[in-house]
Amino acid sequence: MKIIAFAGSNSKNSINKKLATYVSHLFQNATVEVLDLNDFALPVFGVDLEKEIGQPQLAKDFLDKLASADVIVLSLAENNGNYSTAFKNTFDWASRQYKDVFQQKPMLLMATSPGGRGGASVLEIAKNNLPRYGANIQATFSLPSFNENFDVEKNLISNSEFDHPIKEIVRNFSF
Repeated sequence: MKIIAFAGSNSKNSINKKLATYVSHLFQNATVEVLDLNDFALPVFGVDLEKEIGQPQLAKDFLDKLASADVIVLSLAENNGNYSTAFKNTFDWASRQYKDVFQQKPMLLMATSPGGRGGASVLEIAKNNLPRYGANIQATFSLPSFNENFDVEKNLISNSEFDHPIKEIVRNFSF
């Protein structure tokens, strides 16, 4: 089984990438590839620019990575209650090439933030929006107060109140 994991963030120190990396490695007998949205940096999407430059290869490369997955683990950053610009831009370019961006792959959709809501707003938006673009969301998970509940040095969720539920989600994940 191959897992493609990534954060909906282009931060070099993304807490969502840390969460996606940790959780993706909980799956048994899986090969994990962690993507970095910085490797798919595209100009800001616009229909005029699309007419001028066509379909960028990096958007196709992103779609190809998703196509190679048996499972997608995505942890979204929340910026002003919505997707980060980096995620939305990559998603917009990819959706212009293939509407089912997530290609009906089983997805574990997550979010975390330094605050107590754990990215709840972006998680709700994504749960409602991404299935229209081929996301087969099997489970969701929110980790609030990342800095208090995740040990960056050990690379794990340090609070059993959150670690046990995500391990249970992974254990019962259908694909």
